[in-house]
Amino acid sequence: MALVELGLIFVGLALLHRTAYHLGFSPIPFILLAGLAFGEGGIAPLRFSESFVQITAEIGSLLLLFMLGLEYSGQELREALETHLPDSLVDLLLNFLPGFLLALGLGWSLPLALLMGGATLITSSGILAHLIAELKWEERPEARIAISLSILEDMLVALLLPPAALLLFRVESPSVGPMLLTALLSVGALWVAIRFGQALSHAVDHESDGVLLLSLFGLTLLAGGLATLLQIPAAISGFLLGIAVSDPVKERARRLIGPVRDLSATVFFLTLGLRLDPGLLPPVLPLAVGLTLITGFTKGLTGWWAARRQGLDRWARWRTGALMIARGEFSGVIAGLVLQAMPSAPFVPMTAGYVLLSAIVGPLLVHRLPRAKP
Repeated sequence: MALVELGLIFVGLALLHRTAYHLGFSPIPFILLAGLAFGEGGIAPLRFSESFVQITAEIGSLLLLFMLGLEYSGQELREALETHLPDSLVDLLLNFLPGFLLALGLGWSLPLALLMGGATLITSSGILAHLIAELKWEERPEARIAISLSILEDMLVALLLPPAALLLFRVESPSVGPMLLTALLSVGALWVAIRFGQALSHAVDHESDGVLLLSLFGLTLLAGGLATLLQIPAAISGFLLGIAVSDPVKERARRLIGPVRDLSATVFFLTLGLRLDPGLLPPVLPLAVGLTLITGFTKGLTGWWAARRQGLDRWARWRTGALMIARGEFSGVIAGLVLQAMPSAPFVPMTAGYVLLSAIVGPLLVHRLPRAKP
């Protein structure tokens, strides 16, 4: 029965992906809704494959952020910092504060407020890439600006998550020493990733695709386990490892791990929905709607500001912001982290509803705005 249930799950997920791509949307909202439908409190809870789905989701979060890290190089990070640091500060001010202040206003703890700010700050790199590819905007300045800002957001949240997570898991007895140590470990890991990426890539490179795939997959799991022992979120280690891999290994890794990543990421978002009681959504839905509208507008302002500094015209400025509205992978990882520490916290349904809404509103708005001239 476990195999029958798993077979039905993956066939259903394939149909959802087909539907999403036909409509020009990211599949993330559809997968979250499917998880809500078949989780505890849903219309038909899963019974036989729960343990398999959970471990696959953990691996999925690692591979998801490993692939995000593969999208960036140390050189790209330096260029993004040199060109868009002022824009990144505006992004932080406009898009971190809404989630952070809302959480404090609701009486949530400081760690939850920091994580909520991270969830509202960070653009979905996957949805951004999907939109750019669908519209064939790879060479458009709007796309380049949005990607640069997304790189800086990912890096900032990668450094924010470890100390915030440590505070979250030690709510009753927070300690400054371990938190500073965790932050220093994260910064150190980032420096090592950028400084010694060439050596790591040379060590794992091999003419056989199979050997390279096994090496990278094993290193990703190993990095996740070691990070957990050091009280750093496992998914962040995958992100840093992805940054450390350099060309030409980086390009081969994208090709080899891409399909595995897509499968695991799908299961990750499905599991997030499965572990969330649908009955918890209605009370927080008005706040999720309000947060989506507010941060949709602030992302628009962020893109407008960054594109204006680059001399783009009026509609190009708003297109830049619209490309960045959707939240997804990193926000989902944050929600999954909170789910482990505080299963009953309203943070998880709030974030799930927010990701669901923003992943729908963002692409819709991009398609509604006047198109760029060829």
